[in-house]
Amino acid sequence: MTSATSLNTEIDYPDSDGKPMAESDYQRPYVAYGTEVLNIFFADQPQVYVSGNLLIYYEEGNPKACVSPDVFVVLNRPKGKRSSYKVWQENNQYPDFILEITSRSTVSEDQGIKRGLYAFWGVSEYFQYDPSADYLEPPLQGYQLIDGNYFLLPATTLPNGGLSITSKVLGLELHLEQGELRFYNPATGEKLLSHAEAEAARQAAQSKAERLAARLRELGIDPDLV
Repeated sequence: MTSATSLNTEIDYPDSDGKPMAESDYQRPYVAYGTEVLNIFFADQPQVYVSGNLLIYYEEGNPKACVSPDVFVVLNRPKGKRSSYKVWQENNQYPDFILEITSRSTVSEDQGIKRGLYAFWGVSEYFQYDPSADYLEPPLQGYQLIDGNYFLLPATTLPNGGLSITSKVLGLELHLEQGELRFYNPATGEKLLSHAEAEAARQAAQSKAERLAARLRELGIDPDLV
């Protein structure tokens, strides 16, 4: 006689749902940016797991019960590489924050089935960003879960005309700057940079310092004494 436990061990939970990656040049950079900068921001917090485009299986024994959020954060779960996120193996913890990068092919699902599913899971905050600004108005929207339903988070208009929405879950602000999604740390006022952006900023600062030093030497001033 075969036990239910042995049957479950034989079930295959694929690392991919078999569907082609349908991200365009609009969506792809923001999935990578969001996942990378949040991993950097939470790097020193071992119990915060950040991932993106990873299948979440939410019913043990049913490999069809899965969804792949663009970017998600789970508090109180250890870091570590996973081929997929199986809720029953993660102390039954669902994401606390989800960001979907919306496109023509996903807007109906992002606004309908996924939003309902994430509310059912108890995801505290659900954000959507439309990089093409064709399907959401405004292109950046955040929702907070209250009594099982999502309600829009307030958006603040920035001096540059952009938008800012605070994520209490992350302790960060999501900004819309000239149509671009960026994360900010309100404690420092600094933009979260990817590794490539941080390196580019470092090189730019170094180049500026070298030009200034050269100019000071032309004027007969030792830059080391300034």
